[in-house]
Amino acid sequence: MPVQYSIVIPTYKRNHQLALCLQRLQPAAQSLEASLYEVIVTDDAADAATEQLLLTQFPWATYTAGPHRGPAANRNHGASLAIGQWLVFTDDDCLPDAQWLQAYADAIELHPDCKAFEGAILPDDWALLKKDMAECPVNTEGGCFWSANIMVAQSLFQELSGFDEQFAIAAQEDQDLQWRIQQQHDIVFVQPATVVHPVRRISLRNKLSAIPAGISNWWKFSLKKQSRYMALLSGIQSQFAACIANLKARKWQSAVLNIITLLLLLPTLLFHSKHK
Repeated sequence: MPVQYSIVIPTYKRNHQLALCLQRLQPAAQSLEASLYEVIVTDDAADAATEQLLLTQFPWATYTAGPHRGPAANRNHGASLAIGQWLVFTDDDCLPDAQWLQAYADAIELHPDCKAFEGAILPDDWALLKKDMAECPVNTEGGCFWSANIMVAQSLFQELSGFDEQFAIAAQEDQDLQWRIQQQHDIVFVQPATVVHPVRRISLRNKLSAIPAGISNWWKFSLKKQSRYMALLSGIQSQFAACIANLKARKWQSAVLNIITLLLLLPTLLFHSKHK
């Protein structure tokens, strides 16, 4: 039987995590028949050590060097090599459940007209997630469509030209694809199709340095859905609400991040507009 599912895993200098992910996808690890899926690792670091890792430990997976234009372009590159009818995306630091692919296959049987699905994303440490500056894309009820665990029909992905490569960092590019899909199709949540994602505590300094790029991504996405005025207003409201929530939870660094983001919001957008 031909390959039905193409798993696309973007990576960038995370060989240890990538190896753990691939161990969960090797032929004996997934309950779905191995002949029905392929794994494509697209490496934006073009790291010789990553290529060697796949050659020696995971020769059944396909290695390709990425295009070096950000995570959206890297996923698109991996998808361009896929031969399956379905594109299944996860991240190099995720641990798919043994029933992950089978759960998606079952969902297709239950929803034969559906062209896009999302699975559950669980943190590896719920306690750590409550700490200040800890983050993880948790998805337990659907509606998020985070690229750590989604599946899209190859035909629909090509029709929409995949992820928008204007999003240079990992932020909003998957919500943008979700929004474009939902103009035409429903997205079904498949709770049993589960991956575990690590919780990480990011330093305030690193988060501050990422604010301009994050605002730029958010602005590109917001303007697709609403006017400039409404986009700016929703951004201010969102950061203000998050700041109040973080203050109540005594997450002081996160609240500081919200305040600085608010202060930089308008100047960053003005700079972005002048240098378009």
